[in-house]
Amino acid sequence: MLRSSVVAAAAIALIAAAPAHAATVENLQKLGHESYFAYVEKAVPAKAEASSSARTVGKLTRKTGEGTDDVVLVIARTTDSQDRVWLQVRLPIRPNGTTGWVQESALSELQPVDTWLKISTKTYKATVIKNGKRVFSATVGVGQKQWPTPKGQFYVRAKLTGYKDPTYGPLAFVTSATSDTLTDWPGGGIVGVHGTSQPGLIPGRISHGCVRLKNADILKLDKLIAVGTPITVT
Repeated sequence: MLRSSVVAAAAIALIAAAPAHAATVENLQKLGHESYFAYVEKAVPAKAEASSSARTVGKLTRKTGEGTDDVVLVIARTTDSQDRVWLQVRLPIRPNGTTGWVQESALSELQPVDTWLKISTKTYKATVIKNGKRVFSATVGVGQKQWPTPKGQFYVRAKLTGYKDPTYGPLAFVTSATSDTLTDWPGGGIVGVHGTSQPGLIPGRISHGCVRLKNADILKLDKLIAVGTPITVT
């Protein structure tokens, strides 16, 4: 009887010591099938963990440097012990690849996207996957050896049109990537995907880090992808 009582008491102690809330993390990203982005509604700090007391890794901004409404790519979701919903987002800051957690209330409703832009700096190819199928492929120009196009996971942060300078072609997609070598040019070394006034140089290592497409191809790409589309550069 004594032994049974001791075991029972130990079991009760373990239950009492167990955390009242075991958070689960839900992955929200299925590249090329369904991903999510959100507009930034509050310029709040992004945390290393889903906790207000966690280390700050960055801060959301409501506007981009180009004046467009800022967006973040949403990767995962969890709920804390106070039933507050937190979202893990990809941040357009240095270093590339930084992610952070923000409360759901800082963002708009999640916006679904079924496209995925893949860029290979080895084969000089841009490919779009939509609903699991390849729907676009084109040759590209990428960064020169001394100004390489950064590799990693990014997203389309904005779209700009109406250029008077033909260097960028008819439009440019601003990405969340930044150059590791041109940190002061332009706007902190922001990497774009845009058209060109020199299509004869494509394909190859021809830029300061941006990805260039022939103008006809960037216009085709414009019909397939939009702000919030995830990007993988290899």
